[in-house]
Amino acid sequence: MTTVLYPGSFDPVHNGHVEIVETASQLFDHVIVAAMRNPQKSAGVLTLEEREQVLTETFEHLDNVSITMFSSLVVDLAQEMEADFIVKGLRAVSDFESELQMAQMNKAISGVHTIFLPSASEKSFLASRLINEIARYGGNVSSMVPPPALRVLREKFST
Repeated sequence: MTTVLYPGSFDPVHNGHVEIVETASQLFDHVIVAAMRNPQKSAGVLTLEEREQVLTETFEHLDNVSITMFSSLVVDLAQEMEADFIVKGLRAVSDFESELQMAQMNKAISGVHTIFLPSASEKSFLASRLINEIARYGGNVSSMVPPPALRVLREKFST
């Protein structure tokens, strides 16, 4: 059985993330979606509890996907969860440059390999940071996020 770990902040999960998880769920036996608060980013819009609930609802249709929260190194979680690989989605060349460096570092310190999955071109522009900004000012993000994320964003930014 092959298990992969798909880490991210998922603040909020968007349809590009959904595409990566659905693709990974077809390729691998078990996909672990792991959300964390990224210390390199500003304070999150959604709490970790909200993210966990949104992720659980979003992926409940996939029997081989599980959700976890973490606050450690990704490679430590990968080893703890006995993941065979880390999965990362790529939207653009700029993603590849930064993700490649992280993948090489992760491999050097843990031996865990990273697999890159490209997003479809119609979803490659999606970014949680931009979605939050649009939602904050009342813009329509319904085509960019799954229904559970849309519900929470509307609750967060309702005036």
